[in-house]
Amino acid sequence: MPENIILYDYCRSSAAYRVRIALNLKNFKYQQQSVNLLDSAQTSTLHQQRNTQKLVPVLCDNDVKISQSMAICEYLDEAYPDSPQLVTGTAVERAKIRSFSQAIACEIHPLNNLRVLKYLVSEIGATEEQKLQWYHHWINSTFCALEQQLSQRSNNSTFCFTDQPGLAEACLIPQVFNARRFNIDMHDYPLLMAIDQQCQALPAFAKAHPGNQPDS
Repeated sequence: MPENIILYDYCRSSAAYRVRIALNLKNFKYQQQSVNLLDSAQTSTLHQQRNTQKLVPVLCDNDVKISQSMAICEYLDEAYPDSPQLVTGTAVERAKIRSFSQAIACEIHPLNNLRVLKYLVSEIGATEEQKLQWYHHWINSTFCALEQQLSQRSNNSTFCFTDQPGLAEACLIPQVFNARRFNIDMHDYPLLMAIDQQCQALPAFAKAHPGNQPDS
């Protein structure tokens, strides 16, 4: 069991949200240090010393500092193999979990995060309506693909691919939270909604929810 884990995060950062879920699923205790993105705290000299990209989250495990949420999740699995694993199964099953997770973390999130939305408005001159159209487009295009992917599963697992939540759910649930924040109609995605409902009933996900964070 690790000691002295510190997570530098922000309550509504979906990348930080997925790491909080991962830490909770692995039953790890951790301290939280808020980096308020709305106040541009991530651009401070102090935070830049933690992460040269000036982003959250950053995980500190004693002398180890790691940025990028997916790398953090992989580190937690590899450094602590005796804890509940976020990616499980055969090589094929693990690849499917990573593929699903990366569709969210690499296809939706980079296009819809706060700094991109700010850039669209301040530098490109997008209106609020155009910004929302942009946001909805990138979520809907990937959610459609993920819904279809889940419909083609060969098993009837409780969660995305297994009967225990892991990396796929840690990526999905923050993105569903964001979709609802931006008024996306989730009725077109019944399988994703069912998994979200299952996860919301679990303490690991409830504890990680943005509304339950100290900086909420």
